[in-house]
Amino acid sequence: MTPVAIEVPASSANLGPGFDALAVALDVTLTVEVSPRRDERVVARGVGAGELPTDDSNLIWTALVAYCRRFGADVPDVSLVSANAIPLERGMGSSAAAAVAGVALGRLLLDAGGTDAELVALAADLEGHPDNAAAALLGGLVVCADGTPTRLEPSECLRPVVCIPHARQSTSQARAVLPDAVALGQAAANGARVAMVVAGLSGHVAWNPAVMHDVLHEPARFEVMPESGVLVRRLREAGVGACLSGAGPSVLAVVHIEDTAGIDAVNNAVDDGWEVRGVHWHRRGASRVEPTAAG
Repeated sequence: MTPVAIEVPASSANLGPGFDALAVALDVTLTVEVSPRRDERVVARGVGAGELPTDDSNLIWTALVAYCRRFGADVPDVSLVSANAIPLERGMGSSAAAAVAGVALGRLLLDAGGTDAELVALAADLEGHPDNAAAALLGGLVVCADGTPTRLEPSECLRPVVCIPHARQSTSQARAVLPDAVALGQAAANGARVAMVVAGLSGHVAWNPAVMHDVLHEPARFEVMPESGVLVRRLREAGVGACLSGAGPSVLAVVHIEDTAGIDAVNNAVDDGWEVRGVHWHRRGASRVEPTAAG
């Protein structure tokens, strides 16, 4: 058995108005390594250890099995060793990272084929979110339109700051509160802001923090995540681009890379119970790394 390990990034989806269409990869990672068969199918270390399943129901393993079935490969009788730093149920794409880790590891280990677009679709079928899956696999800034992911390079002049609460929120619960419809004018204005978010984050126009405002999903979610809503409003009032990270409850802020005042504004806006973490764009996406002795 050839030693194989893969690193997959966290992701922040929606980016304000880009509901189910935009996401960006962040340099908080999940690493998974192939190991000779052990009693546990998946050895879970780091965030989620002792909580995530270690049998065949683990999402990383089910994604690897799904890859084998999709591309006609034999399922290898191995175990997986995961080291996770992505917070669970915080809107940072932990499930998408697990699904992408399984399918991308399958492609590396078994060499049975599969394009990036096919792997994104397979991971999204398992986990439900093509935007997060595309960012986790491809890295950078992604736009998912009509089922096709397109990758863009995030601006080197901007950096993400993630505000992570201690409280959790499941994605299914966060989706259950969404409205069935919004007014046509609101939807049109939201679409215009999506274009400006993409243009600004990719460095094609000057970054305008105000364009992260959303009317499709955030108002309803702030009703059930009021602390996140308060934080987003504080940041916007301070002139910082901010939005709910994915389905929440984490909050994503975007600041200029040399803007210490922006970082200070984020730190000053949070209450107790939040962690402020200055991170970076993850540009590689899912990629092979050197195995360790832990595998």
